[in-house]
Amino acid sequence: MKIEVIENPEAGLIAFLDEKIAEFNWAHWEVSERKAIAVKLNDDKGDVIAGAAGRTFGDWLMINTLWVSDALRGQQVGSKILQQIEQAALARGCNKALLDTLNFQAMPFYEKHGYQVQWTQQGYPKTGCRYYMMKQLSA
Repeated sequence: MKIEVIENPEAGLIAFLDEKIAEFNWAHWEVSERKAIAVKLNDDKGDVIAGAAGRTFGDWLMINTLWVSDALRGQQVGSKILQQIEQAALARGCNKALLDTLNFQAMPFYEKHGYQVQWTQQGYPKTGCRYYMMKQLSA
């Protein structure tokens, strides 16, 4: 046996390792389904100008991304996108939402919408912070 450090690993190796840990987790996890979910807003040309993406599993919505184009910021588009993805998650049986955001991103936005900081990772990636936030969803 030989342990090897790989400075620039191939995508195939990373995918293989991700797949193996996912197989292990699914064999031991109390939920049997994890489903992707997304919301998008298109302009008249069909281009995506705002959206959110994540996944639902068990009682949880996990929001990975929420983005609004610069031209639409400050017009409540992000609030509407967030509300839509939360409502879709409620329809799937979720009652909690989880996300993370960086110190230069949208913590005040999420707090305004009922999310609370559960944990702060200081010094991320060097001098910033990463905030892990949660919200109890309700219909």
